[in-house]
Amino acid sequence: MKRILTAVVLIALVFAVLFLGQLWMITLLAAVIAGLAAYEYRQLADRFGLAIPLWWLLPAIALMFLATSLWPENTQLPVLTALALLLFGINGFRAPLKVVLPATAAGLFALVYIAYPLTRPPPRGPRDDGKVLLLFLMVCVWSGDIAALYIGKNFGKRKLAPRLSPGKTWEGTIASLLGSMLAGAAVYFLGAVLIAHGSTVLHIEEPLWQVLLLAVVLNAAAQVGDLLESAIKRGADVKDSGTMLPGHGGILDRIDALLLAAPVLWYALLLKEWFHAGRF
Repeated sequence: MKRILTAVVLIALVFAVLFLGQLWMITLLAAVIAGLAAYEYRQLADRFGLAIPLWWLLPAIALMFLATSLWPENTQLPVLTALALLLFGINGFRAPLKVVLPATAAGLFALVYIAYPLTRPPPRGPRDDGKVLLLFLMVCVWSGDIAALYIGKNFGKRKLAPRLSPGKTWEGTIASLLGSMLAGAAVYFLGAVLIAHGSTVLHIEEPLWQVLLLAVVLNAAAQVGDLLESAIKRGADVKDSGTMLPGHGGILDRIDALLLAAPVLWYALLLKEWFHAGRF
């Protein structure tokens, strides 16, 4: 019950900000989530003997969000480079020599792994496509996660990647894929119903087969993201990234799938644009 209540509150908060709030509210929420997840990541890195200065990490994340909001085009790489060089200088003069390189790499990876995917602004057009894309992304990831949890827990027998996550099974993986496809189709048909009633809030121009294909791609990326975060936790010899969310563990545990699925979605959209394959 604690897990369900936490999930309901989080989903309600995200959807309220997404559909009722302004773009700056979405950006602020993403920045807060990134900061909390990065704080947990820093604690995991500390278990490897890699100290990331908190007074560098949190301002660095804030600067990335600020720069992306004010100058959305071509700002990520210069900002990342400047922040990486700054951390390199800090570690070079303050950290033990044996950890200067790995500690700097761990700090930079925190920005690439956590902050960068959340700073990417959703594409916005005359129909406010960004909200539809974010909704589709989250619905596919969350529905796949729920399907994998319940099917894998009750019917899973064959281990998927026991070295990384002993609890995950092939049965849960297949259920996750099907769950994302069903959820993606539900968003598609819901959009069609709303259009019939004069609303374009969930308008999707892709044919159904492309919607289902995109749902599969996002689900695969989400499952890989989950496994990779598990690799970090197992290396740190911890079960959860933190305890901020009752019944769920840490913030990083809840967004690990999104951190890989979100960039994959943007790459898919870039490929569609490159090949002139239409819009979402």
